[in-house]
Formats: sequence, structure tokens, C-alpha cells
Amino acid sequence: MRKFDVDENGFYGEFGGAYIPEILYDNVESLKKCYIEILNDPSFKAEFHALLKDYVGRPSPLYLANRLSEKYGCKIYLKREDLNHTGAHKINNSIGQVLLARRMGKTRIIAETGAGQHGVATATVCALMNMECIVYMGKTDVERQHLNVQKMQMLGAKVVPVTSGNMTLKDATNEAIRDWCSNPADTYYVIGSTIGPHPYPDMVARLQSVISEEIRKQLKEHEGRETPDYVLACVGGGSNAAGAIYHFLDEPDVKIVLAEAGGKGLDSGESAATIHLGRLGIIHGCKTLIMQSEDGQIEEPYSISAGLDYPGIGPIHAHLAKVGRSEVLAVDDDEALKAAYDLTVLEGIIPAIESAHALGILDKKKFKADDVVVLCLSGRGDKDMETYINYFAENKKAL
Repeated sequence: MRKFDVDENGFYGEFGGAYIPEILYDNVESLKKCYIEILNDPSFKAEFHALLKDYVGRPSPLYLANRLSEKYGCKIYLKREDLNHTGAHKINNSIGQVLLARRMGKTRIIAETGAGQHGVATATVCALMNMECIVYMGKTDVERQHLNVQKMQMLGAKVVPVTSGNMTLKDATNEAIRDWCSNPADTYYVIGSTIGPHPYPDMVARLQSVISEEIRKQLKEHEGRETPDYVLACVGGGSNAAGAIYHFLDEPDVKIVLAEAGGKGLDSGESAATIHLGRLGIIHGCKTLIMQSEDGQIEEPYSISAGLDYPGIGPIHAHLAKVGRSEVLAVDDDEALKAAYDLTVLEGIIPAIESAHALGILDKKKFKADDVVVLCLSGRGDKDMETYINYFAENKKAL
């Protein structure tokens, strides 16, 4: 067993577990009993990897960003998850889970989505595999990610706008869980991040680990070594980060630096920096750090990024931060959008706003000339163009 793997009870240290309504107990237990066996089955692996190669377009390139490297005085490689089919890392997980659901005899797929990339990915796979698909999405996110809503609808998914709470990712997840409770027999819930009851955090991390598996092979070709000095990624629920670091966790010389959404600042009352601001609690089926009030009420997070706008954090990331295996920095809206602008003008790549938070780490760290830095560019910025255009118009002088 690897040092940072989930234990037999579904915990990473004090974080994780499965805190679920009784009506979902059989579903989660049956998934817990079969997921490792299915993921390791040779026929599953063959089908999964064939789709990753021929449908998704993997391996995604590991690109040496020369001008960005020059600016920061080190070697910066971008893991180009933005070049995957559907434009982000989310497709890796959606293919794996829908294949698994089909093997479990489920006929109806539900999902939650924030930025819409997980929703689009799941709708895409359901279209491919002729499965019914319902996607829950907060009304706020429906409005700021309208292009992704149109994609999901064209792919045949039913998009359900959620009007409770802050009308963002947390609320979409609440509604998806309610649906699952009402339809436990035929429905499979495709969770998009390393959050939720065990075994979801571990299963999502395993499916996304293709990212770090490829990084090792590609770095060997580029640099003659399999391990970088740094791995950088953004973290909301934590799926792209978990995938990017998975095969480096037991390599103590690899520094892991993650960016969470600082929003308008840690002290502003408008932030989604859960590791900085959260306290231990239970959300969406697992024990983790949560943004909450003194009396335990979940506080509404804020980020300009729909995909990082979540009041919790994947239990693996809570554990890695607590034990010091990862360093987590809060990157605020302005820092993220400046970093996105810099990448665009230096490398001709427009990143998703989520990925721009990872890019924001570069201004906060000092690197040595011979440092090899791998940054997971988790998604592309097509979906965020309206946000970018409005922001840059308002902040032209600052840029």
C-alpha cells in the first residue's frame, strides 16, 4: 500500500469516510465492494484506455512553455489537459465511471456540475454509450456558463437549474444526492471530483491518475528523468490536482503546490479558500474541511471561477495539506485573471479560469534556474470568454 492511499474504512488520516442516508447504503456498499475489481479488470482497462486514446486524444501533450519559463527563470512544462475532447480533464473520470455504471447494470446517469466541464463530459459519454443523463447545475452557474449548458442540451442531457442556496456547485450536489435517494435502483451518480462518500474520492483519483502516469513517461523523454521538482495544480474539489500528483505522492523530492480560490481575499468574506478558512465537518457524504460559521452552518463560498466555487475540499487534499505533503496557496480573482492574461500573450494559450489559479502560483514562488516545474493546465478558456472580456474591459489600466 502506498503511503497516502485511502485506508480500508475510506479515510485519509482523519478525513473521508461515508456519511450517507440509509436509502443509499446498498448503492454505496455495492460500489465499494466492486470498484477496485472492475477498475483492475483487463477488459475494463482495455476499453477505458482505448477510449482515452482514440476518443479523448490521450496522451495529452507535455509542452515546454519557453516564454513562460523565461519569465520565471526555470523550466515550466504545461500538461495540456485543455486539449482533451470536451476541453478539460473531466472526460477521463466520466468515461471511467459511466463504463463502471454500465457494468453494474445501471441505466440512468446523474451528475452535478459547476463550471459545466464535468457536465459536458458526462453528457458526452452518455451520448456515446446511449445512456439517459440528467445534470444538476446551480442557476448562477447556468447563467455564467451558458455555452456549456447549450452543449449538454445538444448532447441530449437534461440540465436542471438549481435555485436553492447560492445556486452554485454545492447546491447542485445537494439536488443530485436528493435525486439519487429517490431513484436508488436504476441510477448511478457520477461525481466529478475527489469528494463525496468513500469510494468516490479514491475512485476519481485513480481514474484521473492517467495524468501523472503520462507526466512521468513524458518527462523521461524530455528531461531524462521521471520526476519534476514541482507539480502545480488548482484545487476546488480536487480531481485534476489528485490526478496530477497521484504518481508523485511517494516521491518526497517532488514538491506539490496547489492553488485554491482566494476570491476577493481571505479576509473579505468572499472566498472559496477552504484549506485556509475551513474547519472539520461533514459535507456531501465525507468528513473534511468545510467553510462554516461558528454554529456549524455552511458558509457560501465565492470565486470568479465556477469550478472552484465549493465550500469543501476533497479529503485527500485536506490530509495532504495537514501533514505537510502539499503546500496550498490562496490565489485571488485578480491574481488568477492576470496569470491567464500572461499565459495568453506569452504562449498563445487561453486557459480556463480554474487553471489560471494554478498559473497564479508562479508569481508566489521563487524557482531555481534548473527547476523543472509541471503545471496541470486542467481546461481551456472557451467557456470563460465572456468573463475574461468583461474583466479586461474593466481593468484595462491594471493590465
